Parts: sequence; structure tokens; C-alpha cells
Amino acid sequence: MPRIPFVPADIAEPRELVEAVRKRRGGTLLELDRMLLHSPAFTAGWNAHLGAVRTQLSVPGKLRELAICGVAAWNRADYELVHHAPLFLKEGGTQAQVEALRDLARAAGDEKLFTADERAVLQLTLEMTRDVEVRDATFVAVRAIGGERMAVEIVGIIATYNMVSRFLVALDVQP
Repeated sequence: MPRIPFVPADIAEPRELVEAVRKRRGGTLLELDRMLLHSPAFTAGWNAHLGAVRTQLSVPGKLRELAICGVAAWNRADYELVHHAPLFLKEGGTQAQVEALRDLARAAGDEKLFTADERAVLQLTLEMTRDVEVRDATFVAVRAIGGERMAVEIVGIIATYNMVSRFLVALDVQP
């Protein structure tokens, strides 16, 4: 059980906000949404921000989902991993890659399972999530993927999903 009960699945108010969240989710509310809706203001900002991160960035979907899954695995945010591993697979990832993320440091150096770009994203994910500070060499490798815009967006994805995982873990939202 989560630390705070979920709002009811059939919540209807505030109407515009609940409708916006349902629209982004394809008509349903996830447990995460039902926790967030305890705070309408927080939910509104979250919905707009995560909507942009998921649909409006230039980062290829496979790299986006790899970073998200890496954060989830490192932070033991099982709810996040359960929801994003299928998206990673849909974007071209493999089950072996998902399983390798349980040891993120090893995965970041695995030349057989991951491309150079994927390893750069995983190393950045590890450093940002574990250490906060990022080594210059890591940032150079990430910047080489697609320039400044993509580097900023990858950093933003990792930062965003660290927020998500910390929210989920602190409130004990489980799959």
C-alpha cells in the first residue's frame, strides 16, 4: 500500500485538469496520477512538463526510454521500470538490455549490448543519478550524440525521471 491513499479512479474534479491528465494517458488515470491529484497545482505542472518530455523533444525514443529505465533501475523505482521497459522494447531495445540495467555501472561499459551512444547515455544517467556531478568526458560523449540541444534534452530527461522515481519511491507507489 502506498503511504497516502490514491484518490478514487473515477475522480472528476477539477474537471479540466482530470480531463487533461486522462487525455495524455489515453483515457485512464494511472496510480501515479491518482497520487498526484492530491495536489491539483502540482498535477498541472507535472502533466505539462512530462507531456513535453515524452512527446516534444528531439531525443530518439530508444535513448529517451533507455535513460528513463536506467534511472528507474538505479533508484529501485519498480513502478517506473514496469511502465517504461515496454516502451523501451517498443523503441527497439531488447530484453537483455533491460535486464542489464540492474547493474547500471556495468551496462554503461558493455560494448556488446549497447552502442557507443547508448553507453554515453547510460554513463550520464549513472553519474547524474548516483553522483549528481558529471565528468567532462561523459558530457563530451553525450554532446557528440546530437549537439547542444540533444545534450540539454538528455540531461533534462534524466533529471525529470529522477524526480519521478524519487516521488514514487518516497510515497511507496508500487506496480
